[in-house]
Amino acid sequence: MRGWFRTVLFWCHLATGITVGLVVLVMSVTGVLLTYEKQMTQSANARAYTVAPPSPGAPRLAPDELVARVRRVEQGEPTSVVFRAGADRPVEVAFGREKTVFVDPWTGAVLGQGAVKLKKFFAGVTGWHRWLAAEGENRNRARAITGASNLGFLFLVLSGIFLWWPRNWSRRAVRNVTWFRGGLRARARDFNWHNTIGFWSFLPLAVIVASAVVISYPWASNAVYRAFGEDPPARPGEGRPAPSGEGARGGGASAGGDVLAGTGPLLARAQAKVGGWRTITLQVPKSASAPVVFNIDRGTGGQPQKRASLTLGRAGREVKWQPFSAGTPGARTRSILRFAHTGEVLGIAGQTLAGLVSLGAALMVWTGLWLSFRRWRSWRHRRQRFGPHDERRPAKVRAKAAA
Repeated sequence: MRGWFRTVLFWCHLATGITVGLVVLVMSVTGVLLTYEKQMTQSANARAYTVAPPSPGAPRLAPDELVARVRRVEQGEPTSVVFRAGADRPVEVAFGREKTVFVDPWTGAVLGQGAVKLKKFFAGVTGWHRWLAAEGENRNRARAITGASNLGFLFLVLSGIFLWWPRNWSRRAVRNVTWFRGGLRARARDFNWHNTIGFWSFLPLAVIVASAVVISYPWASNAVYRAFGEDPPARPGEGRPAPSGEGARGGGASAGGDVLAGTGPLLARAQAKVGGWRTITLQVPKSASAPVVFNIDRGTGGQPQKRASLTLGRAGREVKWQPFSAGTPGARTRSILRFAHTGEVLGIAGQTLAGLVSLGAALMVWTGLWLSFRRWRSWRHRRQRFGPHDERRPAKVRAKAAA
């Protein structure tokens, strides 16, 4: 029974690998390129823009004055303002996802848009990773392809560990599928690499691919919440109106009045709320009377367990304080899975592990496709060389051909 099941599983594994192999290869290679995207971008920006006070003890501009000076030279309505720890770090003013400018916190002078070429490169790599570089309406079709490929890849990972399991637990048999061997011919080398990489990367790869499925499919994301007995949060268009217009990300001056007036003391409150913060993001409110939300991050930007949200009224009253621990189990797990996909949840060590595993996945796809090609070529060669009743063919093959 085990032999029969193993044979069926092998052919399903092979067929799935051939079907999704090229897409998985693209996602794996681009995943390697995106490993240190945040660190590389921030490092490039830090090298390009270093600020210093015009005189010792000079005060920084309040958020409302700083944004007002930015709006004099930049078109559009700011949606958020990012303050980074460190006296030499500029302030970042974002205009949605389309543009971010770096600003001198003492003078309000716009320094530039950062490492534009590097950001454009990573945006292109991300486009390949998520949508196979599709544009416009074709992105939905491409997203369906990458989502199905993630699901197929998860099957490959789970079925692969079963197929890897040695039938004979001798020292030599285990060594052949758990350690790299030299001096092998192409087919034996690919088999050795495929199994060895699969063994050592199984656990982290299973997490990365499973989290990709959760990101790709709403039903998988909802299953995370339901696993903890929670109702999934409503999506736009499912029981509540979708955010629209500028109010979705902040209203700026168009919402009426100076919406950031008096936020200087509130920013000081947010800075004092959490020790060791690295970034504080002020979300531009919808109106001059709306509460002000500060997102405080003590991590690298991809560690939800080190994030918190502070909402303050205009008079300084604390309206809401929501650290990571205040979330429901389902919400916390879903948030962790989002950044487990990139390894960022574990910081730089997790990113490095995710990058290495992505490289291993690319090699597994490559060796798997070559093994499949050699199998097909060998079958085709035997079929052309021998007839169905040729005595030189194995008995099983002759019987199959005769049937």
